Order: sequence, then structure tokens, then C-alpha cells
Amino acid sequence: MKTLLVANRGEIALRILRTAKARGLETVAVYTDADAEAPHRHFADRAINIGAGLAGESYLSIETILDAARQSGADAVHPGYGFLSERADFAAAVEAAGLTFIGPPAAAIEAMGNKAAAKRVMQAARVPCIPGYEGDDQSEARFIDAAADLGFPVMVKAAAGGGGRGMRLVHAPADLPDALALARDEARNAFGNDALILERAVLRPRHVEVQVFADTQGQTLHLGERDCSVQRRHQKVVEEAPCPVLTPELRARMGAAAVKAARAVDYVGAGTVEFLLDDSGEFYFLEMNTRLQVEHPVTELITGLDLVALQLDVAEGAPLPLTQDELRLEGHAIEVRLYAEDPANDFLPSAGRVEVWREGSGTGLRIDSGILQGQSISPFYDPMVAKVMAHGPDRETARERLIDGLRDTALFGPANNRDFLLAILSDPAFAAGEATTAFLDETVLDPHVGAAPTPAELALAAVLDIDRSAQATTARHAYVSDELLGWSSAGPARSHHGFVVQEQSLWVQVESHADGRRVAFSDDGTSVTITEDACQYRLDGMVQDIRFFLANDDLLWLCLGDRSLRLPRFRASSSLDATADPGTILAPMHGLVQSVLVKPGERVREGQTLAVLEAMKMQHQIPARAEGRIRTVKAAAAQQVEAGALLFEVEIDA
Repeated sequence: MKTLLVANRGEIALRILRTAKARGLETVAVYTDADAEAPHRHFADRAINIGAGLAGESYLSIETILDAARQSGADAVHPGYGFLSERADFAAAVEAAGLTFIGPPAAAIEAMGNKAAAKRVMQAARVPCIPGYEGDDQSEARFIDAAADLGFPVMVKAAAGGGGRGMRLVHAPADLPDALALARDEARNAFGNDALILERAVLRPRHVEVQVFADTQGQTLHLGERDCSVQRRHQKVVEEAPCPVLTPELRARMGAAAVKAARAVDYVGAGTVEFLLDDSGEFYFLEMNTRLQVEHPVTELITGLDLVALQLDVAEGAPLPLTQDELRLEGHAIEVRLYAEDPANDFLPSAGRVEVWREGSGTGLRIDSGILQGQSISPFYDPMVAKVMAHGPDRETARERLIDGLRDTALFGPANNRDFLLAILSDPAFAAGEATTAFLDETVLDPHVGAAPTPAELALAAVLDIDRSAQATTARHAYVSDELLGWSSAGPARSHHGFVVQEQSLWVQVESHADGRRVAFSDDGTSVTITEDACQYRLDGMVQDIRFFLANDDLLWLCLGDRSLRLPRFRASSSLDATADPGTILAPMHGLVQSVLVKPGERVREGQTLAVLEAMKMQHQIPARAEGRIRTVKAAAAQQVEAGALLFEVEIDA
């Protein structure tokens, strides 16, 4: 291999490109108009534009990717994860074009790419499987009969693909038809295949996956396991290695089952065999991901291996550099996924300009990101923008290092889940290693998400705003250098300011010094020391370091430990604000209208689905907010809508 094209975007494209460059390969990135500002485009030696923005016409188009490879002269293609990474026809097309595919053979992808077929292969290989239905009869009646035989609750799953898409947990027979319809739609849109399977639901299990690797010499080994139990809507949020509850004996059994699964399909390269682990210690095959995983860095941190480098080695025919007996797992690693989504608004995806992006730092910390400050987050793609990881000699050290690193990380612009992740890591059940897949459904987290600022926080914001404005004014009109701002030959300059915050009067004394400004609030023991882009906040003897960012004259952002605040100086009305009128139904995000389910004049009940909106590869139901009659339908199927766009007007019953 001399030239590698990475058929992906964002943080995984950057991560692969870095390893490829370190090996001396020439690198090629692909990008769309929507990704014109993305760092992966500029990091590669060359970049090929593959379209306007829609994934189906760019990153998901096999011919478009192959054409980019031909244009660039690439002789190898790495698919990353997502997009075409688990498409057997893509792997076959790459090989047919005379290029090296950095992944398993097309036949292995085909065997494991369909959940129904994969489960039959695993049953034949005597890998433990969950009871279910994987038949060719895809009629609603057959699924209803199969569910009755299995017993509720059951899990509806897309037979093709993964990532939590096309999955529905069904607790009662009456809910099954709707779940089947929604899962089919989501599977068809995500994978181009609406076939489903049914499984008996294993409630409150752990989701434990095993990293496997195989070379072309016939050696297959596992690199330990990862616990991915903390999930929201079947999407992983936190991953760690090793699993907190696995004994050496259970690790050996699960690892052996994973190796058996890989050998059953003549696997080559990196793959992940996923299991559900119940509280009795029994485990069941879930699926095999025939690609590199999002969470592969935690395995890298505890093994010291570069999995992308191993992929490249194996693709060139080299043997794996170690045997199973030589594998050593050192310490503990935890990873969290930073998403552009709004926890205060049902985690809906968020798009827009990245006003502030500051990566944290610290011992044992690793951040894989795919964004730059000033870049726009597109509504076309997955909302994950970065992964933050920490490694330590034990789990508690890794957890504390990750908390410190996240507190030191700032993302402002699109709404995001940084504070939510901190709440998870700080929760006693997670800290004790007790989280199962039911953790986020059963745990009340992050009480301050969306909460109004406290008087003290507003006062702090006001002081920082006053100070930054004063420095800017002085520099602009007096031409004073940054080093001399706040300096006075007569000693510290003092000024007093009075203002009202939430009906409370607050007096502030500001002292200007050459090394910053010191601020005292009233006489309650609260004080602030301000430097260039951070301050130290003292309250009741406790000291907290705070970062603050002023994006423009009207907007201040604060990172107060586990809490992030966006504070406009003037809060203008917005079409995105929740309207008091339940008869006005607005689009909660940018997206594509998949279907409109009602017509003008039709009566609707509260909670009834009016339309289905697709955004960032997920489908979102738009419900009626009260009982009434549809007055106006503004939405149309296949229509791209902006966040805040009017979709329906409902005449609410008196």
C-alpha cells in the first residue's frame, strides 16, 4: 500500500489518517460541501469533494467513493465505521476495482451483516444465542405469533445494520404493530433493508463486547472486553475496559466464544463480538460488528496496541505481533461520547456553528475529535463530535481523570451532552460499577440541565462581562497593551457596581491589578480573580476554577465545573422557544420529513404522532400536544425543514 483513501468523516477519519501518515502512507480524504470546513479534509494530503451533503449521495454511494479512489490514485480504502463499513457489496466492489479493502472479506461481512443469518451461523457454531424469530416470513401476523410464543417483553430489531437503529423494546402485544412499522421505516432509511427479527428481551443485562483480531495466517485472538452498558435509545454513551464485573474465568469463556464466532465465518482483521450478560453470569450472542468500533480506543489504552496499525498490517498480509498468551491488559480505561444534542429537549440532535471548542488536558487523558472552532455542525450526519477518554491504573483513577478532563473541556454553540456525561460519571451507581443497560432509563440524572442560572451565577456572569467589556473599551480607546491593562501607578484601582439579579440587590467591588482583576460580591465571602480566559471563584471558602468565553458582544458562556451556561446579554424571542400555544407544532430540529400521518380536518388526540422527522440518522415522532382538529398541514413528505419551521396548526378543543 502506498496511498490510503479514508471513506469516512469526522473524528474516525482523522484518527485513521494520523496512523496512516505515521506509517508513511500518502493519505486521501473525502468530504462534502457540508463538510468543507471539517478538519479531516485539511489534515489529509489530498481531499476529494464527493457531493453536496446528503449521505445517500456521498458517503453512502459506492460508485462515488470508488470514483474518488480512481481520481486520487489510491490503492487502498479504509471504511472507518458507519456509512459503508459493514456493506459486503462495498468491500467486494473495492476488491473488484483492484484496491485493498482495510477490513474483513466480503463473505464475512455478508455472513454477519444480517442479524437473522448471523444468528443461525452462531447457533451452528454453538455460540450461546437469545431465543427469537429470524424467519423469512416478514408478515405482521407471523411476528405477532412469534412474540406470543416467546413471551413479552420482546425486542424488535433490524436484520441489517446496527447502531441502535431499527430497534424497539415492546412490553405489550398491543404495541407490537406500531413498533414493527416504525422499526421497518427506520431500517429501510438507515440500511436500505427493512427486514426484521424478534428476540426475547433480556431486561437489565450488561452489554459486553469482545474485540477480536485475525490475520491471514490463521491466527485469531481476542484483546479483552469492553462494557458498553450505559446506553440511551440503544446508542452507547459510555464504554470502558475491562468490564467491572468480569472474573478471569468468565473473561476466558466469553473471549473463547468470540474467537469461535470469528472463526465460524473465516474472519480477517478487526471485529467485535457483542454479548448480553445477565446477572447470573450467562451470556448470549447479540451481533458481530465487522469493522473497527467507535470505542476501540479504550482497548488501545489497556493493551498498548494501535488497532488501526494492526488493521493495515493484516491487510498487507503480516501476522499478528502477539499470541493470546502474550496479551496483557494494563489498568482501566473509560470513554464518553460527546454528542451535539440537547439533553434539555429530549436529546434532540443540534446543529449550528461551533463558537467555542476547547479540549481538556490532564494525565491519562485522550481526546479524539472531529471538529474545529468556527466550524458548523451539519444536520446531515451522526451527532457525535468527539470522544473523551481517560486511562489509569484502576477504575476509580480513570473515572476521576475523565471527570477532570471533561470539566476542562468546553463546547459552545450547538447544544451538547457534556454536563450530562459528567452527571453519569459522578452517579454513585456508575462509580460503583453497577450500571446495566437499564441505567439511564431508571436513574434520575443531571438536575441542572436546562435549569435557570442562580443569582450567584448571574452575578458572576455580569462581573465577567463588565470586566471583559471594560478591558476591550480601554484597549480600543487608550491603545493599552494587554500586559498593562488594569495597571495603575497609584496601586489597585477600585470601583463599585450595583445591579439587580432576580430581584436581589448585589454590590460588587472590583480591584484592578496587573495580573488580573479581583472581584468581591457584597460581604458574603464570594470573590472572583479574573485572568485572560478563566477565573477563580471563591464561595464559602471553596475555590473553583471557571472558564469563560465571550463569543460576541451579546453572548457569554461559562463552564462552572459540571455545569455549562449560555448567557445572552439580551434574550430575544426565538421561533425555537417552546410556544405556549399547543396548537402550533414546530419542527424541533433540522431534518427531513419522512412521513405525514394526518390531513386537514382530521381529529387528533394528545400524543398522537402527526409526522416522522429524520435527523442525524435517527427518526423522531412529532406528537400532537393536545386534543383537537388539524387546521393546517404545512409539512410534506420528503421535505427538508429548518428547526422552528411550522409543521401543523391544530384547533384545540375548548
